[in-house]
Amino acid sequence: MLIYGHRGARAEAPENTLASFSRALQAGVDRVELDLHLARDGELVVIHDPTLERTTNGRGKVARFDSKALWALDARRGGPEWPEPQGVPTITQVLDAFPSMRHYQLECKPAGPAERRKVALCLLSLYTERNLYERATVTSFDPLLLAEVRRVAPEIPLGLVADRVRPDPVQTAVALGAWMVALDWRLCSEKRIAAGHAAGLHVSAWTVNKPDIARMLGDRGLDSLITDVPTLMRAALAR
Repeated sequence: MLIYGHRGARAEAPENTLASFSRALQAGVDRVELDLHLARDGELVVIHDPTLERTTNGRGKVARFDSKALWALDARRGGPEWPEPQGVPTITQVLDAFPSMRHYQLECKPAGPAERRKVALCLLSLYTERNLYERATVTSFDPLLLAEVRRVAPEIPLGLVADRVRPDPVQTAVALGAWMVALDWRLCSEKRIAAGHAAGLHVSAWTVNKPDIARMLGDRGLDSLITDVPTLMRAALAR
């Protein structure tokens, strides 16, 4: 079973920062999940919320700031203590900083019609310039965003993120042409994991922070899990 660090190593370093991704790699976890929003200058920046208050010393909507202004903020708020300030990075900064990272789940947040197209076009440029087709999967809760990415760039790998049983997440992922479905771990029954496999899907689970739950899901056939504590999880599963 593969391990993905959630927003890097969310419980071990400030989430979605260079420090957090570095911490995951230090733990021996070279697969991470991260979140993307569009900055005002059209750059994809790595931050979970559409607003700045929870994780940074800034205020307001992410979309109202250029990527350079977001990088100048301190994104250590609300997370574990960290000695050095951490800016909000662009996805290209992350890719440049961690060439040894094996795979990314790039979660794009739900968006309106105009923003969906902008995000899809940005992703097309990113994948083309960086040749990310084997290294990154675009994921989202928003099936309309995923459908737009499929329309603009059919070769980009997709994954549906889901926390509900209706509409059926396996059927929806298949209809979107996704190769992955990332489920709230509480939805990961043996039957649903088997249904995902029967449909040809990789089944991932979030957010798994307890080794006993990880082992249970592994016994059910889960392909990968996403965790806030990659150091703990890797050590526990290695045993």
